Amino acid sequence: MTVSASPWSYDLQIWQSKLCKLIEDERQFVGRNKHQRQRYVTKVGKCKVNLGNIQEKKRFLSDIFTTIVDLKYRWFLFIFSMCYIITWVVFGVMYYLDAWIRDDVNHIGDAEWKACIENIDNFISALLFSVESQRTIGYGSRIVTANCSEGVLLLMAQSIIGSMIDALMVGCMFVKISRPKKRAQTLIFSKKCVISSRDENHMVDAKIRAKLIKSRQTKEGEFIPLDQSELNLGYGTGEDRLFLVEPQIICHIINEVSPFWEMSAEALKSEQFEIIIILEGIVEATGMTCQARTSYIENEILWGQRFEPCMTLEQGAFHVDYTKFERTFEVQTPRLSAREMNDLKEMEKQEQSMLNFYWDHLAQPCSSAEPNHEAQRGGCPNEESFSHFTEEKRNNEYRNHSTRL
Repeated sequence: MTVSASPWSYDLQIWQSKLCKLIEDERQFVGRNKHQRQRYVTKVGKCKVNLGNIQEKKRFLSDIFTTIVDLKYRWFLFIFSMCYIITWVVFGVMYYLDAWIRDDVNHIGDAEWKACIENIDNFISALLFSVESQRTIGYGSRIVTANCSEGVLLLMAQSIIGSMIDALMVGCMFVKISRPKKRAQTLIFSKKCVISSRDENHMVDAKIRAKLIKSRQTKEGEFIPLDQSELNLGYGTGEDRLFLVEPQIICHIINEVSPFWEMSAEALKSEQFEIIIILEGIVEATGMTCQARTSYIENEILWGQRFEPCMTLEQGAFHVDYTKFERTFEVQTPRLSAREMNDLKEMEKQEQSMLNFYWDHLAQPCSSAEPNHEAQRGGCPNEESFSHFTEEKRNNEYRNHSTRL
């Protein structure tokens, strides 16, 4: 008995093996996420995004000034040094080739020889002449004479190129040193966020924004891995513009338009999202714009907590105690979502309005002198029958409301 395998069964085996491998990779990825959550923005404000497979890298050269300024200091100093070293070496080679072609290297000290560049007998002397010319040192032993035009042209070209390099490098160095990036590192954000019930609800001209980064799936079935949505921090009331001279508590009101409207305390444990806080302001000392960033993931949000005040009035001045900056304390906060709390309040209002209606009806005076006879004729009920009727109605209404809840 022979058994033959068809191409369809072979393709099915390959597909099943690939599916198993994908499931295993997904389990490993989920397992790693349980131990270490990958952030979009780190706590210190650095974006964890790597750019790869860039086809047109020449775009970075179109704005060479900004590209150099954005480099790290070690690469910036390397490029700074190489620009000078390369120009010195290149023009030193040109000077030496000119002296070698003209045979000036073999007539050192000959008074009758008309040299193009005097006192250049090897490459080292030509390199020294290149450095002295570009840096305008001029020791006097090596000079360009009027006996050749190419020497004058090389000297002019090196002077122009050297001035351009000086302007570019000094400008980049000044901008890089004076950038308010270090000033942003002096701004402190709390390590945790808090959710609680609340009534209502030296940098100048500070503005703060918040972004929610969360993967979602549209109604059409499209999966968006890092969808960005805005969190309202009081844009309509001006609460997003801060006078940042003391620690401030930034609040996001969870209402119908908030992405956390239907999120309860239990749902928070199973969600995966990231809140990015962006603070922009003007440094008072320099007048330059500064930006600071931080982020919070789901396990850094404390439900039912509130920040402890860290500012007190002492000896006629306000004192800020930064040891209390990260401290929180528990407050009574329902574990339900904001939407569920709103539904409960609406239900309580309906119950209260119905109770008021019954009590108002009970308080109406009866015009008949014989309430019992009137009650028999269908007139005004007596106190006992009406209280019994009201109590029965209230019980029925309560049972109905309990059933709805």
